[in-house]
Amino acid sequence: MSKLTGKVAVVTGASKGIGAAIAKSFAAAGASVVVNYASSKEGADKVVAEITKAGGKAVAVGGSVAKPAEAQGIIDAAIKSFGKLDVLVNNSGVYEFGPIEAITPEHFHKQFDVNVLGLLLVTQAAVKHLPKGGSIINIGSLVSRITPPASAVYTATKGAVDAITGVLSLELGSRGIRVNALNPGLVETEGTHTAGFIGSDFDKQHAASVPLGRIGQPQDIADAAVFLASDDSGWINGQLINAAGGAR
Repeated sequence: MSKLTGKVAVVTGASKGIGAAIAKSFAAAGASVVVNYASSKEGADKVVAEITKAGGKAVAVGGSVAKPAEAQGIIDAAIKSFGKLDVLVNNSGVYEFGPIEAITPEHFHKQFDVNVLGLLLVTQAAVKHLPKGGSIINIGSLVSRITPPASAVYTATKGAVDAITGVLSLELGSRGIRVNALNPGLVETEGTHTAGFIGSDFDKQHAASVPLGRIGQPQDIADAAVFLASDDSGWINGQLINAAGGAR
């Protein structure tokens, strides 16, 4: 039996990158998956098509996590499609970098609304349905540990994700719901290519600092997420797990 057979999972921001890899890995492990997207329906439909072609179950569901009604709608779609919910992966995230002089209210709210408020809204909707043994996986970032220059707002959002993970692990633990954060280092995705990180001096410097000698791939994060979603991690709660090849 596969690790996630019989489970239903919602993965936010799953039309590409880490979220897509997690959704596909969950389905391969036996879960039925809601593939959420905010803008790229084409990307989400592609992920669903790959899952169903491989014999898995998935549906694409649009919605911004930062809007209360749409966040609720993502969870409602899981219940309507599959009848229950066992796992939530809060993966939706945006990032913009710039020095302190460039920070504006718009820059701040764009990132906090998705990365922090969105996580809280979807989790709030999900906990009504998560059973004892349920798992919430928050995708944070190694930036909360390494605090790189020109990332004050983004790093602050991921520091908030770490803090929320600790709070909710205590708050929901009495209900048998586990909450952990999975914090990647630099991962090669469509987003990091677009941002210019991949193939740059930053990419090379980061890879040189990683004890395992390379930057991450989406599958590296997805494999860890499958473990955290499975009953194999049933005694792990409130942890901030760096998935960064040993980079600190």
